[in-house]
Amino acid sequence: TQVKVFVTFIIEKDGSLSDVKLFRGVSADIDAEALRVVKNSPKWIPGMQGGKPVRVQYFLPINFSLSAK
Repeated sequence: TQVKVFVTFIIEKDGSLSDVKLFRGVSADIDAEALRVVKNSPKWIPGMQGGKPVRVQYFLPINFSLSAK
């Protein structure tokens, strides 16, 4: 079975993430894991406008494959 969690966040000018929030979740455990993965990700490449880095809001779908044990 596959489920999808949606996370939204801001990519800052230096590539760090802020305001990481769950947009649409599935269950407490899966939602917490999606947030943990995004918050612990390495720095991102910031958006560019006129050759200068700018803050960008990002919307990220994360797919989970669930298997019965």
